[in-house]
Amino acid sequence: MVDKYTIEFDHVEKSYQNNTVIPDLNLTIPAGERLILLGPSGCGKSTTLRMIAGLEEVTGGELRIGGRRVNEIPSGERNIAMVFQNYALYPHMSVEENIVYALRVHKMNREEMQRRLKTALEILNLKPYVKRKPRELSGGQRQRVALARALVKQSPYLLLDEPLSNLDAQLRGQARKELVKIHELYHQTFIYVTHDQVEAMTVGQRIALINQGDLQMVDTPYRIYNRPANVFTARFIGSPATNILDAQWDGRALYILGQKTSLPDCWSRLIARNGEEAVYLGIRPEHIRLQAGVCENALCGQIRYIEDYGSKRGVYVAVGDTEVVCICDCPPCGAGETVSFYLDSDHIHLFSRSTEKSLGYPEEVSDEQALQPLILERHDSVPA
Repeated sequence: MVDKYTIEFDHVEKSYQNNTVIPDLNLTIPAGERLILLGPSGCGKSTTLRMIAGLEEVTGGELRIGGRRVNEIPSGERNIAMVFQNYALYPHMSVEENIVYALRVHKMNREEMQRRLKTALEILNLKPYVKRKPRELSGGQRQRVALARALVKQSPYLLLDEPLSNLDAQLRGQARKELVKIHELYHQTFIYVTHDQVEAMTVGQRIALINQGDLQMVDTPYRIYNRPANVFTARFIGSPATNILDAQWDGRALYILGQKTSLPDCWSRLIARNGEEAVYLGIRPEHIRLQAGVCENALCGQIRYIEDYGSKRGVYVAVGDTEVVCICDCPPCGAGETVSFYLDSDHIHLFSRSTEKSLGYPEEVSDEQALQPLILERHDSVPA
């Protein structure tokens, strides 16, 4: 039985004349979940949110809330609270008037309205600003007023469309904590749109990653990061992005960038099961270990340049025509010098070259085979 607050997209399509933004969306959002709609600009995540709110029409398929089809239900009858990217505050009204305006329109009794106002002001620390106009507030304060206006509705659904994008880094960090606390207090079905992966990883219980209107992966932040379903997911999550390296399987060994790789049996069985010769190997920059000079059983290349991240360094290494990014505490040598690097086999990812989908992971093939260190032997070329 579907919970009365569950949201379901059943083959939902959204088109603008001949331009299809969302071709076929199937997604279930359980009641009370904190879900992040994540993706690059223009991918369709805000459109998806606006369809839930009733601000965009559903072109095809069925959108259900609590098992009830809402395709034709007006926005005002869906009992949904929404926070917009530009805050949309009334400039001539005070903070207090902005927060309670919708409640007054619905003729809520004064006692209940004041109770909700007081609670929202306390939660978001807005008491000192109740009589100020929006022009007298900072960006962070305006964002909190917009959030308070949504909270006082006490809707079972809270939709947020990139509400922190206008704030500086420090304020965004504080606001993320406030949002999580609010959800833990009210337990609404919480749907948050962002293109910022840090916000997605820190705020979401689950992440729905979208690209060009297509759902790429829906899972927990941990699995999105550690078990990406495809090349797009691996590249999009993480900064710097995951290294995606061309590799070739000859039935016995894997060649990465022209160098023979001796894999643990568990990885070899996984590649053999897939049956493809050309694959991609993914490895995150933080899972590569560097060593100065040419070392035996290691990939090697020339350092192009080094970025300073404060506590870490990003090292960009040229291996032939391919650039490999590594993150370390301190580079073993400088730009222009030769460096060797080792890949941590506990953290590699293999993808089909034809579909760009993950081949899976060793635990899915056998739980008994433990991963061993990845050993690389240098060869001049990839086998024919």
